[in-house]
Amino acid sequence: MAPERYPKDMVLTADDFAGCGWKEVLAGADREDFLEAYHFRQHAFSDAAKQALGEGRQTHGKVLELLADACSMLLSPDSTNEPFKPVADFRPSGSGRSVIPDDLSEADIAFFVEIVETIDDPWLKARLADLVWLRIQKVCFALEAIDAYQAIPLDGKIWEHGARDCWERAIKLARMLGRGAGDRLKEMETKIIESFQAATQKKKILALDLADLLKDTKLGRSHALELAQGLESIADAVDGDWRPCGVRDLWEAASGWYMAVNDHIKPAEIKAKVVGSLEREADVRTSLGQHTVAVHRHEEAIQTYRTIPRAERGKHRGEERIADLRARLNESRKKSLDELNWHTISTPSVDISQIAEDARNVVRGKEPFEALEEFANLHPGANAEELCETATELLQTHTFHASFPTTVMNSDGRVIAKRPGMSPSDTPSKDDETRIYYEMIRNYSLHVGLVVEGLILPAHDILVLEHRLQEADFVNLARQSPIVPIGRELLFGKALFAGYDR
Repeated sequence: MAPERYPKDMVLTADDFAGCGWKEVLAGADREDFLEAYHFRQHAFSDAAKQALGEGRQTHGKVLELLADACSMLLSPDSTNEPFKPVADFRPSGSGRSVIPDDLSEADIAFFVEIVETIDDPWLKARLADLVWLRIQKVCFALEAIDAYQAIPLDGKIWEHGARDCWERAIKLARMLGRGAGDRLKEMETKIIESFQAATQKKKILALDLADLLKDTKLGRSHALELAQGLESIADAVDGDWRPCGVRDLWEAASGWYMAVNDHIKPAEIKAKVVGSLEREADVRTSLGQHTVAVHRHEEAIQTYRTIPRAERGKHRGEERIADLRARLNESRKKSLDELNWHTISTPSVDISQIAEDARNVVRGKEPFEALEEFANLHPGANAEELCETATELLQTHTFHASFPTTVMNSDGRVIAKRPGMSPSDTPSKDDETRIYYEMIRNYSLHVGLVVEGLILPAHDILVLEHRLQEADFVNLARQSPIVPIGRELLFGKALFAGYDR
């Protein structure tokens, strides 16, 4: 049994907290590798705790480790009963999980009660106050948490690094308290509106996210027209870029806010703008030889036109443009057949640990969707022709190996391929489909294992730790994808998010 690192009767005090140097720890820690605010604090405090223990400062070590545990929990603002979840959960494999609120002792909570008012870091103060509120349900700590959460700036640089979840949690707490929260809910709504008003086309993603936060939390109804006009204005200002990052999302959000004030004419105008944007992107994709994407954009454009009410469709040459889009769609479909040949990228033979570290570095320290794009392109896929050629060459070269019949099963025991044995006189050809197919499956299985262990899992660990992508983000990605059937975006988005969420 491992020795106890701290005496069981060790009691922490406010003086211990003041003397542990937590402010200096945060000021001196390297933020570059940990963009998410609480992830950064967890690692900073954890490293400092190890150093304190190494120096024989047990009390300070325990304080810093306790702070690290508090910051390690994942905030899930949608949940009323379990707003804090473990950052790692390996219970199906029997390895346990990381810390959750119930793991904190009464002494730990009492320590947080003693120090929370002295903390001037809003992230840490909000976290400790919220944990105390969950455990002892005293309204004063919920109010402390709300005030600390809304002290976190509404800034685009930190919005995706934890700020959005914090503000959503603050709104949730204020709603739970009702009148007990005073004017805090109205104050937060005002701050969000003011931040939205200050956003420009350079902060288009922040403007969209703020509007989405208001929609998701059912705030901003009295400002619906202002929000709609602001979103449309920002989208119009950046329209024309054939890679419209969020432009069509801005228009779609604007349309929703116009509908909230019962304006049915503006949404039709906005849908026509969206169609124009889709057409322009399809043209550029075609010029670049990306015909599969062009097909999807043409299909989107047609479907978008169909959602315009017939009474408004004539104003935008609806039927004429749909006919034109259909003709262009058919042409793009024919050309897309040439894109079915996959391309592979070969890498030099290196130790898998280096491959894994390279994969981590590809996604590390990037903005959420930039990191996700890099993750999606870590490996280009398989080339069937090359797999076939390699399998044929192996069978022709290694005849002893090929003489034994073999069966391939997947992880749940199902047979996925069989290869009959060959006599030494047999010389396989490309027409020997059964034997070649088996070798292709076997080689590909080995290849997949290397890719998963060396590239995908290491990069995925960094992606999950640094970013909190939501299901809605993957639904939106599915909506933009040329391989997702129209009308199935929600299903595909949910499936993608399930994989991302492990």
